[in-house]
Amino acid sequence: MRLIIGISGASGVIYGIRLLEALRQAAGVETHLVISNGGKINIALETHWKVRDVEALADVAHSDSDVATTIASGSFRAAGMIVAPCSMKTLSAIVNSYAANLLARAADVTLKEGRRLVLAPRETPLHSGHLRLMREAALMGAIIAPPVPGFYAKPASVEDVVNHTVGRLMDLFGLDTDLVRRWPGGKEAAQG
Repeated sequence: MRLIIGISGASGVIYGIRLLEALRQAAGVETHLVISNGGKINIALETHWKVRDVEALADVAHSDSDVATTIASGSFRAAGMIVAPCSMKTLSAIVNSYAANLLARAADVTLKEGRRLVLAPRETPLHSGHLRLMREAALMGAIIAPPVPGFYAKPASVEDVVNHTVGRLMDLFGLDTDLVRRWPGGKEAAQG
């Protein structure tokens, strides 16, 4: 399975980084990465990672300015794309088919080819424009999956919260992982 991973300029680039790490462990998954300029800035601001080291987690890293690369074409076969995090700027570009960079173009191609596009918008609070964009993206076929923690998993660290979200994003492509503590049901949860 081929997956395209986009990391845009919203806070929360650790979601995309951890996703790439987890996908390296998933059998039979080939990852194609594109990081926006804002994503590169946030990697430096929010983490101890170097952009080149994040790019090395992917099987193929594409320049965000190369709109003529493979993932910019509908003939490139992929199961879909995950944008984590997805900035409001990127969400707006996707919804408005404004493919000025590779990240937006690859997402646009994913939608036009009827493939699964998962967007993890990381912004709060949300005004009506943000909500309208998310609604429009959903109407176009995108799955809106904000990184909202599941507290039933009883996270003990930020890493637990990130892992849970990453595992749930992978669930959307049928990729099983041990990152998610599954809901055991009400009685079982109350017992322990």
